[in-house]
Amino acid sequence: MNKINNENLQRQLMQGNEACAKAAMIAGLGFYAGYPITPSTEIMENLARRLPAAGGKFIQMEDEISSISAVLGASLAGAKSMTATSGPGFSLMQENIGYGVLAEIPAVIVNVQRLGPSTGGPTSTAQGDILQAKSGSHGDYEIIALAPSTVEECFHLTITAFNFAERYRLPVILLLEEVIGHLRETFILPDSDKLFIMNREKPKTNSQENYLPYKANNTEPPVLADFGEGYRYHVTGLMHDQTGFPCTGRPQEIEWLKSRLQNKILAYQEEISIMKEWKTFDADCIIISHGSVTRSALAAMKQARKEGYSVGILDLKTIWPFPYTKIKEICQNKTKVIVPEHNFGQIVGEVQKYVENEKVFSIQQVDGTLLKPEKIKAYIKE
Repeated sequence: MNKINNENLQRQLMQGNEACAKAAMIAGLGFYAGYPITPSTEIMENLARRLPAAGGKFIQMEDEISSISAVLGASLAGAKSMTATSGPGFSLMQENIGYGVLAEIPAVIVNVQRLGPSTGGPTSTAQGDILQAKSGSHGDYEIIALAPSTVEECFHLTITAFNFAERYRLPVILLLEEVIGHLRETFILPDSDKLFIMNREKPKTNSQENYLPYKANNTEPPVLADFGEGYRYHVTGLMHDQTGFPCTGRPQEIEWLKSRLQNKILAYQEEISIMKEWKTFDADCIIISHGSVTRSALAAMKQARKEGYSVGILDLKTIWPFPYTKIKEICQNKTKVIVPEHNFGQIVGEVQKYVENEKVFSIQQVDGTLLKPEKIKAYIKE
């Protein structure tokens, strides 16, 4: 995440959804397709005004299935592309998220989570889509999912999401929550010239006849030419070889492709993993949090430390791929690990894979209201 030090920049009041839309424009967004749904609609409304004025394309589609389809198509044509939705719409997108992973198409998908399942609570906050973000589409695959806990992080992580999408060539998911998307906070809007923006790599060969769209080593994404630039190639949802054509009867090529799709994420997990630490070095108790819960965790930590309890926080900004190594390292010599969530324990299950179960405590709140610091502090003192 970028840190900007410029005394001449002014602090601005902004909503989380607004910060996401603004950052997308700075990242180079060229195409948006979506369907309005609470609590993400402000992203769409903001881009409906600003994107066409900047020369980009905005389309309101008939539903979320067509939205993600249009986004993937526009990305193949060379445009940085994005959509935003909430739980019900995110569910409808899953088949084409899997298509985007296999066909290696960059895109950013913002899911402003709300209480579910089904229509659930449109204006209630939740963190119930964590596991769906990882495995909502069928089959084995790796995904990148990021989770901000402040309006400023909505801005910076949106840019990071576009950079990751272009670098690793896949759909990247930004997991906001109702309370973060609708929160208004002040932050210093950085000079866009000082932000790192990654643009898509182009094929180095001018030989269109010998072009292999999916040629790559076992830890790198391919360099795909944009449709319309003269390079002709095949894109399919079937297992394919380096030409892009199906290889469904060739087990060795299938295994190599699936392994490469995993490796291009896992080999760079340290680069992809973003997290913040507060006082973890001397802590006996570690709180592992993400999103809006981090704000309550920080308040609980401050109160508990005043009362003599040694508490630290590991705040996950990258949810997937899950930072198992870092969590194992930090929690190794701690006496207690607390995992508060606005769900029935979707993160704590991952933590328990690498941390002794007897010292892991799960705090679950699923009524659509914010988890209060007092509830976390009670577990610290227990």
